[in-house]
Amino acid sequence: MIHDSVIGCVGSTPMIRLDRCFPEPGVEVLAKLEMLNPGGSMKDRPARFIVERGLADGTLRPGMRLVESTSGNLGIALAMAAGLHGLSFTAVVDPKTSPANLRLLELFGADVDMVTELDEAGGYLHSRVRRAREIAAATPNATLIDQYANELNWRSYHETAGAEILADLEGPIDYLVAAVSTTGSIQGIARRLREHHPSLEVVAVDAVGSIIFDAPPGPRQIPGFGASRVPEIYEPGEIDDVVHVADAESAAGCRRLLATEKIFAGGSSGAVIAGVEHLVSRLEGPARIVTVLPDRGERYLDLVYDDDWVAALPEPWEPEVTAP
Repeated sequence: MIHDSVIGCVGSTPMIRLDRCFPEPGVEVLAKLEMLNPGGSMKDRPARFIVERGLADGTLRPGMRLVESTSGNLGIALAMAAGLHGLSFTAVVDPKTSPANLRLLELFGADVDMVTELDEAGGYLHSRVRRAREIAAATPNATLIDQYANELNWRSYHETAGAEILADLEGPIDYLVAAVSTTGSIQGIARRLREHHPSLEVVAVDAVGSIIFDAPPGPRQIPGFGASRVPEIYEPGEIDDVVHVADAESAAGCRRLLATEKIFAGGSSGAVIAGVEHLVSRLEGPARIVTVLPDRGERYLDLVYDDDWVAALPEPWEPEVTAP
């Protein structure tokens, strides 16, 4: 197949059986390799979906400016989609945004606005969101993407990734295990899978320190994983269980995945591996588990793959499963 642009290559990512990482008898873990999207992450899906839907229904027009608060992946994806469709893009970032992501945003043509003031939660997310809203309100022909409240976020995964998983797999699916931040991907995929597998159990993997599921707030070091706010699109009834994973466990999961499967994945993928490990440890019989590996590892070389960074983290915290 020949595409008209690289954005047309988003989606149709392969699935792989993680039987080296999870060799337990009767357990099958199937992972969708979202790092193979052209922009390097699953965030290519909502970026393409939101831009193309907006252009189709007239809410977006060439020459307009998109604005969004981002820690990296969605910003890179939006910069790619915007540039290919004659739009401008402003990414609102913070000091925790990695140098690699900042450089990628610039190379993809984004205008970068960095907030430096800590917010009331002790992080930068609320400050970023406020700044993004200010820029969008003050800029003619600008629109705020607002990924935490945008219904097109979860719909993008429902229409694409969820449908692809169903097309690739025959037979039952017992569990969906996925990392969360906006909750768009886990909810969109779960809703599509449950159309055919109504007994599916959905396990969210969240960061220690994230408050999405009413856990105590705390510092988090891995970008794009967890949140210091509850997303407006989150529906509590969609999630069956939650596993909270500390940064050190995410790093260990990344290294386990690389050592066993030779998959070089990002920080939230390592968290997913830790979450699946916890789920497998409490299974009482055979199970088929579907999971999603959100992005590639190159953007995390100075984080989860850096021995000094890992050594400076607090001692690993034992994850617990709680009702959302």
